[in-house]
Amino acid sequence: MGFQSIAGQEKAKRILQNALRRNQVSHAYLFHGQSGTGRMETARAFAKTLFCESGLEDACGECLACRKFEHGNQPDLHIIAPDGASIKIDQIRGLQRELSYRNNGSFQKVYIIEHAEKMTLQAGNSLLKFLEEPLSPVVAILITDNGQAVLPTIRSRVQWVPFVPLSPEKTLESLVAEGLPHLLARAAVRLASGKDACRNILQQEGFAETRNVVIQLGKESLTRFTAAMLTAQQQVFKAGSGIHPELVLSLLLLWYKDMIHFQTGRQESVVFIDQVEWIGKHAFARPPEGWVSCMEQALEAGRRIRANVAPQLAFEQFLVNLQEG
Repeated sequence: MGFQSIAGQEKAKRILQNALRRNQVSHAYLFHGQSGTGRMETARAFAKTLFCESGLEDACGECLACRKFEHGNQPDLHIIAPDGASIKIDQIRGLQRELSYRNNGSFQKVYIIEHAEKMTLQAGNSLLKFLEEPLSPVVAILITDNGQAVLPTIRSRVQWVPFVPLSPEKTLESLVAEGLPHLLARAAVRLASGKDACRNILQQEGFAETRNVVIQLGKESLTRFTAAMLTAQQQVFKAGSGIHPELVLSLLLLWYKDMIHFQTGRQESVVFIDQVEWIGKHAFARPPEGWVSCMEQALEAGRRIRANVAPQLAFEQFLVNLQEG
């Protein structure tokens, strides 16, 4: 694993690799941005490169230091995560003791603090003293969703490295590279932002089954009202089905959007790509504004459910509105 394996985040990688190239590595960095943007992967890639014996701007992956890192045997890498709801002062003191010991054969020491915004005030102040008088060559990497939530005194002593949300295309590419199913991931990246959130969707029990039900409902909802009502009753609202109506509606919105994608020649953007032949035969059954109306009906049904309307009632009204629209 090196910088080349990180999806997107060109600015973050450029900041870090320029520092390596110029031999101007800062004593502390703040990796800030939403979860799922590759912050931890980048932190590990940076740490690996710092330990690497090649002295290049990316880890060689072949030297003894790289092999130790890859096998989890790098004793000069320290990772701190919240103990319960917060990072406590004892954790920071323990880290300081570890870093004060003689190096284990490597010149560099690196520590990574996850969810740095969760440090208690005492822990933050203890770390601050450490940042004000850094031990060389020790590099700190603080990771946070919200840089502004970190103590101002710490913020002023670290170099900020921004992480931006990945595009759906980049997220899909990265998830598929991890071995996740392409068709399911293609839908997940349009439902959530960030790899972590997408993985959570993909790991939901019954997500593949839900997608299949949506395809059936998507086809029936346009011309076979009775069949669609029956499918909803038997597949979505049957006791113990495990299928969530709001997720069905979110996926149906993507289904109707696919009709517009096909109409406008953007087949590469079609989410239900395995159904593109059927979509191609039916996409022109309604004008674009007709499909937009279907999408609006799906959104309205979701809003009604969140407003505590009985899900089955809201869904059936949605199907009725599709026929009338």
